[in-house]
Amino acid sequence: MTSKGRHDEPDEDPGPLSIFDRDEDDDEDGGPDSDGDGPGPGPAPRRRRGRRLLAWTLAVLLVLVGGAFGGLLWAADHYASSVRRIPDAFPALPASEQPPAVPHSGQTFLLVGLDARSDGPTTGKDAKAPAWQVGAQRSDTMMLMHISADRKSVALVSIPRDTWVPVPGHGRAKINAAYSWGGPALTVRTVQDLTGIRIDHLAVIDWNGFRALTDAVGGVDITIPRTIEAKGDAREWLAGTHHMDGAEALLYVRERHGLPNGDLDRTKRQQNFLRALMLRTMSSGTLASPSKLTGLLGTIGDVASVDDRLSNTDLYDLAWSLRDIRPDGVHFMNAPFGGFDTVDGQDVVLMDDGAASVLWTAMRTDRMDDYLAEHRTSADTLGRDVS
Repeated sequence: MTSKGRHDEPDEDPGPLSIFDRDEDDDEDGGPDSDGDGPGPGPAPRRRRGRRLLAWTLAVLLVLVGGAFGGLLWAADHYASSVRRIPDAFPALPASEQPPAVPHSGQTFLLVGLDARSDGPTTGKDAKAPAWQVGAQRSDTMMLMHISADRKSVALVSIPRDTWVPVPGHGRAKINAAYSWGGPALTVRTVQDLTGIRIDHLAVIDWNGFRALTDAVGGVDITIPRTIEAKGDAREWLAGTHHMDGAEALLYVRERHGLPNGDLDRTKRQQNFLRALMLRTMSSGTLASPSKLTGLLGTIGDVASVDDRLSNTDLYDLAWSLRDIRPDGVHFMNAPFGGFDTVDGQDVVLMDDGAASVLWTAMRTDRMDDYLAEHRTSADTLGRDVS
């Protein structure tokens, strides 16, 4: 009776399974029935081995994932730290004397390209834009880059280097003189006064640096729509698509004397090159290849300089926020052209102040998509047919 009653009792509920629970019948020596009384129930050892295997597998995965994440953080910080910071890049003026910042209106960068041909040949890490010295160099290229608040579009507007503008403390002059006279701070102030746009950040690169970037992605394809004959020091450019390495691309963006519209066509060539470089980077597998991406990031760190307000965290937060940008979301144009003139023996470019005011307002208020929709066919907007 007693034996029968015991067998009639229901089996004890084993409870939920967990990879962290130790079996109750495991003793310190590592198994049931270690006293030699018998092997115990058959399925238990197999189940315990399965649990241990699962636990170790998960532990290894956690270590690997944690290590990979830590490696990514290290790489991001390493490359961001390799970008030189520019101190005192902004004018030392009270806020009341600068354009007001507009909340929730995206970010605007001033991009400055220097041409240090007089400094001798530079490549790779030696191509980083040199520190500014009074009278040592004028900016060769100037662009305003506006990133929309929703991070879906980017607009780049070139201001030709010969544009005749007021330079604070120096009267009217070509805009590229501001860098020579007062470095980054005077350049930022000049552009802010001209446009009424608060500049959030500054980036400077020597055009030799673009040569290194071009080589880092394996060259770029640029189409010359019609043959341009040699003129003076300017080389001949044959019609057709050219696969350019860094040295040839540098000749392409520097040229202006053989072009029909001089400095205006030169800025369009620079924009066309940047567009080609961007397309090459996105389409060549560079972003998907760890080795290619590492090489590109290392080159950027070697050749670029940014203001010291842009922290490492700011840099990779910005890069991450732009991860969904596509080529058709990046737009290039020139500041509205008002004609050529000669002032004190200097050939200068005039800006159409009325048309420019509309553009600057659109950029300042983050309405560049509306502006582009209305002005897409303008001669100032970069098309596919670039001389």
